[in-house]
Amino acid sequence: MTITLPELDGSLTHYDLREPGAWTQPTAPITARIAYAAAHVVPQPLADNVPGAPAAVDWDTTLAYRHELWSYGLGVADAMDTAQRGMGLDWLATQELIKRSAAEAASVGGAIACGAGTDQLDPAAVPTGRAGLNVVLDAYREQIEIVAGAGAKVIVMASRALTATARSAEDYLEVYHTLLDEADRPVILHWLGTMFDPALAGYWGSDAVSTATETFLSLIRAHPGKVDGVKVSLLDAAHEVSLRASLDALPGRVRMYTGDDFNYPELIDGDGEHHSDALLGIFAAIYPAASTALQAYDAGDPARGRAILDSTQDLGRHIFSAPTFYYKTGVAFLSWLNGRQANFSMVGGLQSGRSILHLAQVFRLADRAGLLLDPPLAAHRMRLLLAVHGIEA
Repeated sequence: MTITLPELDGSLTHYDLREPGAWTQPTAPITARIAYAAAHVVPQPLADNVPGAPAAVDWDTTLAYRHELWSYGLGVADAMDTAQRGMGLDWLATQELIKRSAAEAASVGGAIACGAGTDQLDPAAVPTGRAGLNVVLDAYREQIEIVAGAGAKVIVMASRALTATARSAEDYLEVYHTLLDEADRPVILHWLGTMFDPALAGYWGSDAVSTATETFLSLIRAHPGKVDGVKVSLLDAAHEVSLRASLDALPGRVRMYTGDDFNYPELIDGDGEHHSDALLGIFAAIYPAASTALQAYDAGDPARGRAILDSTQDLGRHIFSAPTFYYKTGVAFLSWLNGRQANFSMVGGLQSGRSILHLAQVFRLADRAGLLLDPPLAAHRMRLLLAVHGIEA
């Protein structure tokens, strides 16, 4: 099967599609690595999902995608940046997403962790000083109560409002110390870099990553037993390896859930002494391959597991290429190509964040990785999209 695709330089070439990969669903729980796929949301196709409008979510399709992830043995990380938190998905819709997803997880015994942040606040309206920190704390408490009350593991997300009001590392520590003191079960801490959200510059009180890391570690050391793990999304493999070793040296077990959508194969594979678990947006796009790779690790064949993950890396790096903020478009695009949703659209109109040249390369790299699961359907839908852009394929 051949399709005409634009190259990144704007030229047109013929491309021959391959067969999908020989992916398998597990017959037992995956144990060699703990893995969560950060899932996206699917909008109602006939709703007014434009920038600034309240999100109108297609719940049946959105939840069906989560069931697909659970069927491959992966956990679901919901209400995260992949679900467009603060980028089209408002707090009202987020609450419903958390409750619905947690209920579906309970119905099938699927693992679920959900983000608790402060995006019900307007960062520009948060006062400075002690009053502002109290406002941020109360917002976190509200969201943590929703997540924990739904029965999901709590992921404490980075806060734009805290960035806006905090003036020092001590301000960050005051908020996080309070939240961890109040936690009745271990949580996951999420450190999201500016490549994903520029509004988070200076998180932990410093633009210097080494200084911020020491603040971050001091928080974890002060709360033994309260932190299940950390998800670090800085796209810096060397930093993660160093931080992972520091975490592994702590009493008890604090997991490193890699959030590095560029370097996940080497980080999940590890160095023979340490390895990362995973909480990744890219896993929502490559879940059949990711699951099959992790099954290989469980079967005592790490070389095969690493080879499968390596085969998806070019796709991951392209989907998360700058401006990384728009990576969610690639996740939704692959979902549409593979027939998991009827419409290529996103809440907030975010599908416009990538060009047809970028999307054609997603198509090409997904096919090379064996991740176009129904090639005739994918080719048909790609041709429709190309035609809208004036390209006869």
